[in-house]
Amino acid sequence: MNNISTIQLMQLFSAALFCIGFFAVLTKKNMVIILIGIELMINASLVNLAVFDHLFNKIEGQMMALFAMVISAASIAVALAIIIKAYQYFKTINPDKINQLKN
Repeated sequence: MNNISTIQLMQLFSAALFCIGFFAVLTKKNMVIILIGIELMINASLVNLAVFDHLFNKIEGQMMALFAMVISAASIAVALAIIIKAYQYFKTINPDKINQLKN
């Protein structure tokens, strides 16, 4: 019987999460879904960082992951504010239809 360790399962989970986020960024036409895809890719890298941190019994990786989550949350807040302003001006959140910067 082939036993898969917890670290390998978490790595597979991280890879799947990254692939789902990458697919969302490449295929979707909605800026909110693209933003969610970027967030999924960031979280996949943080899961991977926490797995390797657990493997080597260090705390620095978890601290860095926590710091990255805070930075990611702040960047998502700014991106959502930009999306709201773009919707107010262009009346769409389709990135293909938003092609001008000023009148």
